Amino acid sequence: MTEETLKQTPLHRAHVAAGGRMVPFAGWDMPVQYSGILDEVRAVRTNAGLFDVSHMGRLFIEGPGAAAFLDRVLSTNVPKLRIGRARYGVICDESGGIIDDCIVYRLGETRYMLVPNASNTAAVTDWIGRWAPAASESTTVDATSELAMVAVQGPSAMELLQPLVAADLSELKMFNIVETSINGVAGTIARTGYTGEDGVEFFVPSGSVAAIWDALINSGAAPCGLGARDVLRLEAGLLLHGNDMDLAVNPYEARLDRFVKADRETYVAGPALRRIRDAGPTRKIVGLAVSGRRVVRQGHTIHSGGQQVGTVSSGSYSPTLDRNIALGYVPIALAAEGTPLTVDVRGNEVEVEVASLPFYSRPR
Repeated sequence: MTEETLKQTPLHRAHVAAGGRMVPFAGWDMPVQYSGILDEVRAVRTNAGLFDVSHMGRLFIEGPGAAAFLDRVLSTNVPKLRIGRARYGVICDESGGIIDDCIVYRLGETRYMLVPNASNTAAVTDWIGRWAPAASESTTVDATSELAMVAVQGPSAMELLQPLVAADLSELKMFNIVETSINGVAGTIARTGYTGEDGVEFFVPSGSVAAIWDALINSGAAPCGLGARDVLRLEAGLLLHGNDMDLAVNPYEARLDRFVKADRETYVAGPALRRIRDAGPTRKIVGLAVSGRRVVRQGHTIHSGGQQVGTVSSGSYSPTLDRNIALGYVPIALAAEGTPLTVDVRGNEVEVEVASLPFYSRPR
């Protein structure tokens, strides 16, 4: 895709004006960094960071059959989701492979919002469209271009956002949502995120987001790019679709089984997932604590006893922990914490050890 055809978020002009280094990502022109990835990671861990995540999808599913429809295609039990709550889950195909991971939000009695990853919005739309009921039961509307989505993350995130919000954010619990006024415009705030820190993701009309973005920066939030977001989620042990999971991976291998309710009769992926669950996975994703200063990256091979046993799915230097960390898939027999392994980094044997996840947990 050429630069001319890359999609732009409503904040694109703000990114360029602030000196953000723009890169193509999932068909969008997005900032990979501003002041620098390490500085931005530290800003989120110590104060607050601001992320434009408007490249992700916003699908609204509404109608008397919406809950039953979503229950067929999502790994979680949608009818049991209460109004004002959000839930993480995966969308699997009929063989149990992961099409995407996403969050579903219940906004009303028969109204839901689904947020898929940017690179998978089309695939998710196609997949759920395959199982959609009659229009009289449920309709799906793609509002990605009409609504902006921004994440405010870090120990000061709620404090910095509160002056702009009509609702009392201290009453907003994790994975709860509230429809309220943000800087004088109607919006939705969810206490969710992808960094391991406290904070929220909010949704407002595209034409109103720049003023909110500027106000938060003026209050002390640091603009952050995709690079920092990737490091932060890796430190928190959160998986990235396309790296750590895809159609060749099932949720039991990816340690996402707690988000799967496989025994529902109408769930289209249920039969495959029940077979996988009952047989037990043969491999699992693990955390890898890396010895030395060499950075382990996606695609590097994992070895034990001189034999290749797996592949690294994500890896980076962690500024919070001041060490290199990674995720990768290994056989179940080698997945126990403390298991010594090696990774081939361009012909160099690097010692690693299976580590507990997450690598980092915020202070409570």
